[in-house]
Amino acid sequence: MTKPKWSLTVLLESLHKEIHQKLETARKTFNHPTSKGDASCNVWLELFKTYLPNRYQTAKAFVVDSNGEFSEQMDVVIFDRQYSPFIFNFQGELIVPAESVYAVFEAKQTVNADLIKYAQKKIESVRKLSKTSLPIPYVAGTYPPKKMISIFGGVLSFESEWKPALGKPLLKSLQNGIANKQLDFGCVAAHGYFYFDKLQKKYRVETGSKTITGFLFRLISDLQLSGTVPMLDVQAYAKWLTK
Repeated sequence: MTKPKWSLTVLLESLHKEIHQKLETARKTFNHPTSKGDASCNVWLELFKTYLPNRYQTAKAFVVDSNGEFSEQMDVVIFDRQYSPFIFNFQGELIVPAESVYAVFEAKQTVNADLIKYAQKKIESVRKLSKTSLPIPYVAGTYPPKKMISIFGGVLSFESEWKPALGKPLLKSLQNGIANKQLDFGCVAAHGYFYFDKLQKKYRVETGSKTITGFLFRLISDLQLSGTVPMLDVQAYAKWLTK
């Protein structure tokens, strides 16, 4: 039997082309803006659900904290269920606890200055929420409460209104996002992706023939380095039973 001739380069490029084609189809096929936006968002959700490790779950959701404060609805929330199993789902509206969140993204057809500003505002609504952390029991005792992880934030789109697509105008818009408004990632499927280099303290832009795959790998790598979310205090949420 002849051994199959696999090419990792071809496989990675094929993933990029697959997602690019799906986003382009959503843009060309749907005339209604809401339907078009929902279709594009679902492409990104499907990508993450398929290729992120199983410890990460992905959905369109609101985020809530134990003080009863809610974020704005986020197009993509990457969250954990191992230590934060508290999830509320009603009529398709998903609400996840702030402690469980690893990353949030705003997804639109086209990236521009307004989208960057809008995404920064929505991401801030998640990052400013309160979080609890309990000691974690194990066979020989307990680990101390885990330090809170930094929630990643970003934007996802098919195209860019800027020319060049990932040039100085984009970087200038990103610089306005400080503290809780900072964007860590962005993928513009037709052109490339950007990420914030924490060591160099500046944004880096990547382009090429496999940029969606490159963005996915960068995201997975940074999620791995961020560790695990804390174990939330369910009783901090239970106080609302008597309100």
